[in-house]
Amino acid sequence: MNLLPENYKRRLFWLVSRVCFTGYRAFPIFGSLRASIAIIHKNQRFLVIRRNDGRGLSLPGGLAGWKEAEESTLRREVQEETGLRVTTVRFKARYESKVDVPCIISVFEVEATGEVKDSWEGSPCWMTIPELEGELLKSQRPTLELMKTISAQSPHLNG
Repeated sequence: MNLLPENYKRRLFWLVSRVCFTGYRAFPIFGSLRASIAIIHKNQRFLVIRRNDGRGLSLPGGLAGWKEAEESTLRREVQEETGLRVTTVRFKARYESKVDVPCIISVFEVEATGEVKDSWEGSPCWMTIPELEGELLKSQRPTLELMKTISAQSPHLNG
């Protein structure tokens, strides 16, 4: 049973997101947080989330729970945000960002199966690098060069 209509869930996510980011930016009591993000691509397009908090586009992923392993965070967040089940994971990079909140971000190239669906956090969509460049969260922009490399190495398929 769905207790809240979708539009209320999206508004609630906007509120929770804004309060948490503003609060942690002012009082980073746990130091740098840990996050994992997924680069999922096919046919020269990348899966991104159009966030319901109005902050723009993000790669699927999110913050790690207490003592949660990077790969576990990745698998959980990808499924929560996109409905996809991660099948293959390749670690690509790790970097520190202080753009939104202090965070150490682990980046993985991922293959996943299933049907893409919306979540309270946003709507997944497939975009080319030029389409997403201007809207990708500033904290995730260091991944753009890696995405360009992955795109250049992938076969160009129609679709």
